[in-house]
Amino acid sequence: MANKIPNRQVICETLVELAKEDRDIMVLASDSRGSAAMAPFANAYPEQFVEVGIAEQNIVGISAGLAHSGKKPFVTSPACFLSMRSIEQIKVDVAYSATNVKLIGISGGVSYGALGMSHHSVQDLAVTRAIPGLAVLMPADRHETKRMTEALVDYEGGAYIRIGRNPVEDVYESEVYEFKIGKAVKMREGSDLTIIASGETVRVALDAAAELEEAGVMCRVLNMHTIKPLDEEAIIRAARETGRMITVEEHSIHGGLGAAVAEVVVQNQPVPVSILGIPDEPAIAGKTAEVFEHYGISAAGIKRVALNMLGR
Repeated sequence: MANKIPNRQVICETLVELAKEDRDIMVLASDSRGSAAMAPFANAYPEQFVEVGIAEQNIVGISAGLAHSGKKPFVTSPACFLSMRSIEQIKVDVAYSATNVKLIGISGGVSYGALGMSHHSVQDLAVTRAIPGLAVLMPADRHETKRMTEALVDYEGGAYIRIGRNPVEDVYESEVYEFKIGKAVKMREGSDLTIIASGETVRVALDAAAELEEAGVMCRVLNMHTIKPLDEEAIIRAARETGRMITVEEHSIHGGLGAAVAEVVVQNQPVPVSILGIPDEPAIAGKTAEVFEHYGISAAGIKRVALNMLGR
């Protein structure tokens, strides 16, 4: 289904609506209100918007202070900078101090494309999921972004949420479905193999499953929108019932979704797991689709891996 609305815009629209009733909601930007699509919120609620400027470490500390004062701060900053320059503040001021801060990493993964490794954020999940007390999430489309934002307003505790820059094709027909932080969504049933994806790769996984069905392979598809806390029950059940797994992510193959799934599988229900993502190298520069295609993060790439795992 076509979509021309980026997830960052959906976050803004949802917060604007929720802030009508909840004046504790605040948005902070690091000279990023434009790239975060937060100008409408700043215009609607100037007293609930804080422009910190290009000072990512400070923005995390300020948001923690606001949370200690009873506010519900949402930090918006490029994922590549928020997850790296501010990681000590995230660890100490947000997680260790148990503050109710939501960190929105915008233009995540390889969204910045041609700007290369300095602006790619393909290590952020590995870093943030290792921090105790910090939830880590990635919405798959605009509908899930809306449901996730609504849930995060009421979620007590720190969270890192990574979103891309451009619109992504819908995976849900509407936002009317059961969403719960820490609970995977079964997007497609299957018994031959399970594909687990998160964020923008969920659409790719569904396309791959459709192609594999034409080849006689029935793939279960799990949308693991929450990397932490991980839905271990869904992973173990899928491993037991399908016997093989492929994980697909816009992230390094080290320390991200694939690693998290493999940790669960190897300790509970050992089955073959293939991890598709960015290899241990600086990701190539290019548009998201070009980078995905280069590394096999595509329907064709997943299909090749799946057929190989099945010995076909």
